[in-house]
Amino acid sequence: MSLLKNIHSPADLKRLSPEQFPELCQEIREQILTVVSNVGGHLASNLGVVELTVALQYLLDTPKDKIVWDTSNQAYTHKLLTGRREQFHTLRQYGGLSGFCKREESVYDTFNAGHAGTGVSAAFGMVEAREQRNEKHKVVCVVGDGAMTAGMTLEGLHHAGGTNKDFIVVLNDNQMSISKNVGAISAYLNRTFTGEFYARMREETGQLLRKIPHIGLEVQKIARRAEELAKGAILPGLLFEELGFQYAGPIDGHNFEHLLPTLENVLKMKGPVLLHVITKKGLGYQAAMDNPVWFHACPPFVRETGVPAKKASRPSYTSMAIDALIKVAHQDKRIVAVTAAMCEGTGLNAFEKVFPDRIYDVGIAEQHAVTFAAGMAAQGMKPVVALYSTFLQRAYDQVVHDVATQNLPVTFCIDRGGLVAEDGTTHHGAFDFAFLRHVPNMVVAAPKDENELQHMMKTCVTHDGPASVRYARGVSLGVPMDPEPTALPIGKGELLREGTDVAIVAIGVTVWPAMKAAERLAQEGISAAVVNARFVKPLDTELIIKTAKNVRCLVTVEEGCKMGGFGSAVLEALSEEGITNLRTKMIGLPDWYIEQGPQDLLRERYGLTADGIYNSVKALFGASVATDDAARLASLVGSLPHGDEQGS
Repeated sequence: MSLLKNIHSPADLKRLSPEQFPELCQEIREQILTVVSNVGGHLASNLGVVELTVALQYLLDTPKDKIVWDTSNQAYTHKLLTGRREQFHTLRQYGGLSGFCKREESVYDTFNAGHAGTGVSAAFGMVEAREQRNEKHKVVCVVGDGAMTAGMTLEGLHHAGGTNKDFIVVLNDNQMSISKNVGAISAYLNRTFTGEFYARMREETGQLLRKIPHIGLEVQKIARRAEELAKGAILPGLLFEELGFQYAGPIDGHNFEHLLPTLENVLKMKGPVLLHVITKKGLGYQAAMDNPVWFHACPPFVRETGVPAKKASRPSYTSMAIDALIKVAHQDKRIVAVTAAMCEGTGLNAFEKVFPDRIYDVGIAEQHAVTFAAGMAAQGMKPVVALYSTFLQRAYDQVVHDVATQNLPVTFCIDRGGLVAEDGTTHHGAFDFAFLRHVPNMVVAAPKDENELQHMMKTCVTHDGPASVRYARGVSLGVPMDPEPTALPIGKGELLREGTDVAIVAIGVTVWPAMKAAERLAQEGISAAVVNARFVKPLDTELIIKTAKNVRCLVTVEEGCKMGGFGSAVLEALSEEGITNLRTKMIGLPDWYIEQGPQDLLRERYGLTADGIYNSVKALFGASVATDDAARLASLVGSLPHGDEQGS
């Protein structure tokens, strides 16, 4: 009989005995493997956190007690135990369960997060809200999957550790860096250090030492230091103790005999506590244990072999961008690459193979990555910072303050620009055009295809100032490639097609759909010009104005937010030129957070396909013709003699 099928909430979990938990965990891993192999997702980290999740839900009283999952890409077991098992097959699908925690989805999801490092700050905010409201419940933050390298995590720990408020941080350490400390002795020590007797003895001893006249506080400090040294000889907790946290760990996160009693003791402790738990990424599936990086966020795969279910027919934009970077880097030894824990995701592992001494992975620390690059640029280097669009948002101030104000030659390779499909709301690259185009000195470029991408890479890296090149997630178009990348004139677009009725001004991946739409319009007698803008900034105002003066309608197309984006830049240029007798329309992403779903489906929904552009242009042009006809008719009526006008 299945245990998991009878769990509809954590209350059902509490009816099981701990002896049944290993069997339950096996069923959970089976469910996760079945679904993720079919739809893709974050596999390795979720397989590693099963026992810890079961233990937390068993001992806590959720949703009254709060669990904050940092990054929340490790919350699949959490979803299965909190009433979403029957919907779990819809994970990351359009209209289905999110791959991350989502407050709109369940009362058990306390905080939305798709970026690492937010958990401690958010959870401690909940602690202070609890205190302000005079409530009594536990707040637990599970930090893992590299989030300890995020600056915000340390900022949150620093704040929380100085307050003496009841707060529990669970460090889910899945790197196995200190596995030698995991075992019976460590488990025994932690049960001792977290037990009520030890905690009471520690407090009473401290009170007694403080009462000694003149020297009490100093003696207490010496005793405290001796305790730290004793623990530090066995346990790596001094950093957290110095931050004001009582440290417990490390313990085996897959052994309920160690996990449950230690966690139970920790939940009784007062003040800030950090429990260090060691887990194994991918546990239960050998392929994920052998290659946890690939299975961190994987596409659908064949479960028996661990290989992708579908092999890409063409190289990705990501790989083509880094191939171009490698070619340019061969020509200039000053070029170095920087990323923030995304070496594989941004394709820089290929760069690393060629230039192992010219690449820097700084961990999940995007702010540091950008200012670090600025420091190198200030000393004559040509750093290239490769980040997903969604993660560059985290370093906005550093782009403005540390790079652009000094006009430093830092190039930003903005991967996953635009719609990114199943990762959804927190990961769509909707805002980079808008938040970069208003930064002085910044070049903002986006290629129409992979051949133009290699030329833009050369253009941006050789530019003596800050520049960005933005490209989409997914496979390239398969266009013919020039032998070598060549620098393009900055701020110059290209007229791909002449027209006299409508102008379609497009940027990036929307250019070729715009061309297809223009061809279809031509079959219906509508002459459409198509401009490949190439640059959001500096905008090719001369080309756009010249084209606009020859047509009656103009449409802009971008796979980014309309508010403040590329289309806004074009309309600003028209306004500056005093062109007001032109019907215009912006096609782009609306002013809300875009849901998860396949790229093709989302592009169709938001009018970014050839059909969508065709329909928008035709509707605009038809309205323009109708308006002109009405104006001509009114003019004719107005010119008739007065008597005729009265019907006499």
